Amino acid sequence: MTDTTPSPSDPVPTALITEWLPLPDIAEAFGIEVTRVRQQVRERLLLAVRRDGILYVPAAFIDGDHIIKGLPGVLTLLQDAGYSDDEALTWLFTPEESLPGAPVDALRENRGTEVKRRAQALGF
Repeated sequence: MTDTTPSPSDPVPTALITEWLPLPDIAEAFGIEVTRVRQQVRERLLLAVRRDGILYVPAAFIDGDHIIKGLPGVLTLLQDAGYSDDEALTWLFTPEESLPGAPVDALRENRGTEVKRRAQALGF
């Protein structure tokens, strides 16, 4: 199940993130218990947003049965740079001409080195 309904009061860039997955769907895709997916959110391997009492993760963070390569490291770098979860989501999904595309797209295309370099530079 995906949820594409933006909420006007939601600070997360719902216009940028068009597809969301609830945690049970991710657990099923990964072949693990939903409690393990919740743990991945707590450990900041994934970012989730609560809407109507349900935690959702951007579908772009998932590639089949695993988290996209490089995402956990980039999330750590953004946290170290002082970014909130909402700010990190905005940064990851905002297209950048010099990249080209959004950082999350570059991660999905195995161009994580440049994304990590840019995320690391945000802390300085």
